[in-house]
Amino acid sequence: MNYPKFVHLHVHSDYSIRDGLAKIEQIINKAKIFNMPAIAVTDFNNIFGLVKFYKKSHNLGLKAITGADFKIKNLNTYNNCKYSKITILVINNTGYQNLKLLIFNSYQNGYDNNLGPIITYNLLAKYNKGLIVLSGGIKGEIGKNLLQKNNFSIKNLIFFYKKYFNNRFYFEIIRTNRMYEEDYINLIIDLSSYFAIPLVATNDVRFLNKEDYYAHEIRIAINKGFTINKNHKNSHYSKEQFLKSTEEMCILFKDIPEALFNSVEIAKRCNLFLSLGKYFLPKFIINKNITPENYIIKKAYIGLKNKLNILYSNVNDFKKKYIKYQKRLNQELKVINQMGFPSYFLIVMEFVQWAKKNNIPVGPARGSGAGSLTAYVLNITNLDPIKFDLIFERFLNKERISLPDFDIDFCMEKRDLVINHVKKIYGYKSVFQIITFGTMTAKSVIRDVGRVLGYPYDFINRISKLIPLDIGINLKKAFLKNKILFNLYKSDNNIKELVNTSLKLEGTIRNIGKHAGGVVISPDNIIKYTTIYCDCNGNNRVTQFDKNDIEDIGLVKFDFLGLRTLTVIHYAVKMINTKLIKNNKKLLEINNLVLNDKNIYNFLQTAQTTGIFQLESKGIKELIIQLKPDNFEDLIALLALYRPGPLQSGMVENFINRKHGREIISYPDKNWQHEKLKPILKSTYGIILYQEQVMKIAQVLANYSLGEADILRRVISKKQHKEMSKQRKRFLQGSKKLNIDNTLSMKIFDYLEKFSSYGFNKSHSAGYALISYQTLWLKVYHPSEFMAAVLTSEMDNKNKIIHLIHECKKMKIKILSPNINTSLYKFHVNENGYIIYGLGAIKGIGQQLAFNILDARKKIGYFKSIFHFFTKINFSKLNKKIIETLILSGSLDSFKFNRGVLINNLEKIIKLTNKYLEEKQTKQIDFFNKKNTFLLKDDNYIYNDINLSWINKDILIKEKNILGFYLTGHPLDGFLKEIFFYTKKNNIQYFLKNYKKPIRVTIGGIINNIRTTYNKKKQKILLFNLDDNSAVLEIHLFLDILSNKNDLITLNNIVIINGILYFNNFLKLFICDVNHITDITTAREKYLNKINIIFKTKKVLYNISFLKNLKKILFLEKKNYKKNIQIYFFYEKLNFRKKIYFNKSYFISTEINIFNKFINLLNQKYIKLEFN
Repeated sequence: MNYPKFVHLHVHSDYSIRDGLAKIEQIINKAKIFNMPAIAVTDFNNIFGLVKFYKKSHNLGLKAITGADFKIKNLNTYNNCKYSKITILVINNTGYQNLKLLIFNSYQNGYDNNLGPIITYNLLAKYNKGLIVLSGGIKGEIGKNLLQKNNFSIKNLIFFYKKYFNNRFYFEIIRTNRMYEEDYINLIIDLSSYFAIPLVATNDVRFLNKEDYYAHEIRIAINKGFTINKNHKNSHYSKEQFLKSTEEMCILFKDIPEALFNSVEIAKRCNLFLSLGKYFLPKFIINKNITPENYIIKKAYIGLKNKLNILYSNVNDFKKKYIKYQKRLNQELKVINQMGFPSYFLIVMEFVQWAKKNNIPVGPARGSGAGSLTAYVLNITNLDPIKFDLIFERFLNKERISLPDFDIDFCMEKRDLVINHVKKIYGYKSVFQIITFGTMTAKSVIRDVGRVLGYPYDFINRISKLIPLDIGINLKKAFLKNKILFNLYKSDNNIKELVNTSLKLEGTIRNIGKHAGGVVISPDNIIKYTTIYCDCNGNNRVTQFDKNDIEDIGLVKFDFLGLRTLTVIHYAVKMINTKLIKNNKKLLEINNLVLNDKNIYNFLQTAQTTGIFQLESKGIKELIIQLKPDNFEDLIALLALYRPGPLQSGMVENFINRKHGREIISYPDKNWQHEKLKPILKSTYGIILYQEQVMKIAQVLANYSLGEADILRRVISKKQHKEMSKQRKRFLQGSKKLNIDNTLSMKIFDYLEKFSSYGFNKSHSAGYALISYQTLWLKVYHPSEFMAAVLTSEMDNKNKIIHLIHECKKMKIKILSPNINTSLYKFHVNENGYIIYGLGAIKGIGQQLAFNILDARKKIGYFKSIFHFFTKINFSKLNKKIIETLILSGSLDSFKFNRGVLINNLEKIIKLTNKYLEEKQTKQIDFFNKKNTFLLKDDNYIYNDINLSWINKDILIKEKNILGFYLTGHPLDGFLKEIFFYTKKNNIQYFLKNYKKPIRVTIGGIINNIRTTYNKKKQKILLFNLDDNSAVLEIHLFLDILSNKNDLITLNNIVIINGILYFNNFLKLFICDVNHITDITTAREKYLNKINIIFKTKKVLYNISFLKNLKKILFLEKKNYKKNIQIYFFYEKLNFRKKIYFNKSYFISTEINIFNKFINLLNQKYIKLEFN
């Protein structure tokens, strides 16, 4: 290898995250352009990008020099600075091991909350072999001491490096126009000569090109959370810290040529060899007397007999099936053992079976692993691959050597228990979760850069919203797709600056995360293969290589995925079985359902699939209505069809038309088909939908083995054109041997090429279809338990809870409000089939209080009064806001007090409770004599008066503020009959249901969601929602026309509207433009003349409390109000009505507070109001 005069040894990539901008690939490509034979990447305290760096460099013929920058704890403190910086380079594989150990210890044992990961000199001494240290220039401890002329510390440091590193230590010199660099260089040259320690030149690279400096400064600001401007100056970095050419570096250090020469000498010394492509598999812990190869065979055949005994109880059926299954199992086991993967299967078998034994829900199947019969008989999966024509070679192929990859779904809440179990078995030093890297996406980079540059939020938001929501969209594609964005970029300099800067940052590493399910089990200590990253507490430890790099270095990844739906199914089944046990009925086995239940498919065809796994979106509901699935194969196909490729290709329309007889079923085309394809394509009506079908077609038409067919599948799906040409020839040759017509063969190949790019993995679709079916079954046969479980799974998502509560109402499932005497932490179902609201879903209650309440209930049974409640739980943990939340949510309604009364008595309740608890603690209970204590326990100290009570409308409005929706009623309850009087018995739902064209309507309701906008004519429009408990309608009020009505548009005001109802095709919603609006009080004054109160039972007439409260509201003579309405009384039974006469006439005022109390008092089951 011909070395030039200089090699870069100190370079940060974007994997440094805090201060690196260039991507690994960019660094290598630029080094190649500069004809550099070697280059180092020395990211801060990590080797995140090492494998990618090594592979890419090797492919381009460059030597990859591995290293890292470290913070090292100072021997002395300088200006309150406790650390300095050094760069460490790897000479050989011993050095690589030591580098990994240094990184490991910096995170695991050296993490400082303020400084981050840090190493010590003791640690550096311990792990010195095979490493070269660069002193760090002015950022290093020697540099700092040199500038401060601290000769004693310098000697100590040099003694340390001479002792442990000798000729593996270099004084680093950097010239990037930063302060003190030249002062340091002048001093270090003398020191170098005196102590015979060589100099080495670096450029402390942070970005690729000189013009990237400003973008790098913005990256720093994003990570540190401050704003900058164009005149910003940051003393930490320089515009010169870019990847300079050899010529530029030679000019820069022409006065110190030995420093350049030494960079080349170091490069020559660094020779790390990474073993890639070789597998290091963990060993299954097993009895020494049996090998993993024999053990898997033994377990598989025991499993096969158990499975077939359940499926086929008839002896003859069992024998017939056994031969078929045995043949397939033999083939699979042979491949598994030949490829050296028996331990892999056995490890997965063990932790899946452990999870099941410990009542942790496991998914039936996911991904291509569902195609393995071995996995099925080992109880790793619960889907028969032979029954559903799933292919093992799609998962494991001896002709395409790659690691197997089981994706296992576990209950979301208990997944970590399974991971911890695996750690206990295989060792905490061998089992780690895998790192992921979040990058700056098109939208996020615009927001981040805009914020740092100080642009207003509205400006940033406007630009960000113009970027399409397409998966994988980048800024360049966004410009091509959105002409508005492109035109703004050309015309607005601020947008141009924002976008140009964002383009430099787009795609760079933004943050570090933990893979959703990836876990690596190494055969030895993980440090042998990679190192770890963790948080400041030493927790959340993950590998420093991502999932692809983990596989490249030969470690096997296991996916432990958390699936919320499994938690839903588990909780629903638990509630159902509790009920079945009480009734002495057979328990539900959710994994043993019959898959041809007509009731399930009839229900599915209604598309009432809210809460159903994978079938909740609006788009898939529309597809369900068109497809009308009526068997399990249709359900599998449904999940495969609902993807962008099939939806955009026209395949979906063909599939639907063929299923319903509107198109002739061909295999695959009416002009080009073959009888051998019918069994393969029958379940999909002749459409090539699955990857497995592509493989089977290649097998029967072109004599491919299934292993070869899997390679064909990969070539087509990845659109590898060179390989495609080879496969076309192979397909033609194979079909000739089977006497298939050449033209037909090539036409079929064309179909494979066209449709398999949309093809989906049937194994995955089938596994998920089974979960969809289970949730459908639960919703059909146990709707309350299922919806309670779904609600519980979404307790942290208020919007989802609102949506699900609405679904429950559509399903006619009654939901009871939260109740401290009956609610659990989760939603659950009572004996009547009603869902009881979970305490955990009330925002502001918190898990601790909820369990405190439940623990107290276990001890005492139930709370007899409010006082009893507060004295039996840990009252010191409550504050006024939490108590208000309990009241307003309805959690204390069982004590029969109006919520307004409790809020008005709250100070008194808190004071008396605290007084009682204090005296109880000091055993001085004279304050409460027996009589008073009795009164307190009965809550008689609460002043209960109608004037303190809230009307139902106000109770429900406050309830909505707490829960996010109306649960116990609707604010218009009691007002609807009056509103119908003004609207002539018409409601919003009636008009929407019967809509044909724009129409004038009169509607009434309560106002919500008020906002303002402008139309194209720059007219100001008030927008709000009108809710009349039948539907919600968007209302538009033009202020230039109805400016005097502006004061009526207030939140929760009840109004009557006259306007034009129409459907807006652009917004896809109904809108009503207001012509006239009035509030309900004005409507009363204008239209209401008398009210009839009809009692449907005499009990009401004898209710003294009711009559007393009614008398407080009504008056005997017309008073000085705007309008007084006369009241008439009737008693009605079986359509017979009799007027009740009193000595005097009664009236009610239309004044809002009085009338609202009147409506609230009379809003009862046995009382009816008539308005005239």
